[in-house]
Amino acid sequence: MMKLAMIALLAGSAAAFAPAQVGRAATSMDAKAKAKAVSPFAGQLGTIEPTGFFDPLGLSDGVDQATFDRYRTVELKHGRVAQLAVLGFIFPEVTRFPGDIAPGVAFADIPNGYAALDAIPSLGWLQIVFLIGAVDYWGVLGDFDVGKLNLSPEKMQERKLQELQHGRLAMIASLELIRHTAVNGADGMDHVITGLPFIYK
Repeated sequence: MMKLAMIALLAGSAAAFAPAQVGRAATSMDAKAKAKAVSPFAGQLGTIEPTGFFDPLGLSDGVDQATFDRYRTVELKHGRVAQLAVLGFIFPEVTRFPGDIAPGVAFADIPNGYAALDAIPSLGWLQIVFLIGAVDYWGVLGDFDVGKLNLSPEKMQERKLQELQHGRLAMIASLELIRHTAVNGADGMDHVITGLPFIYK
């Protein structure tokens, strides 16, 4: 089941490897024109070269615009969570917060990587599930004005595309980090993320 889930997520995230181009919008007219013959949603944000409109499982077949917009919002949300997940793997490799994450459980006592799942207390899991559920169902975090950039419509579209691409790449990266620590384990390893030696200097 875990393998099937990883394959599905990897398939849906493969467009992450198409680079955003400076000076030429990644959502080029050529890509959109080619893709419109494939799907009515092919001209939407996220259609990029060289893959064009990438939907090998046909998830967008027969859906209306509202459903497609919801799919895109879900993809964006998953990408943001995946970016945080990648940072969550890297941050404890470099430093730890002082104090306790729970009564009697210090931040320093939580192992890195996949092994941290077994160290989370029951109350911690309850808090995590409640917070994620509240954000996902009620959208309690809302829409913040702080940090919004005053950009032209063209530049805003470019930034939105870049965020989608970064999220897609982060989904692949987080799955690989999970696979790496789940299969190889972190016990006896000096560092979980051995491919990034510069973060330990």
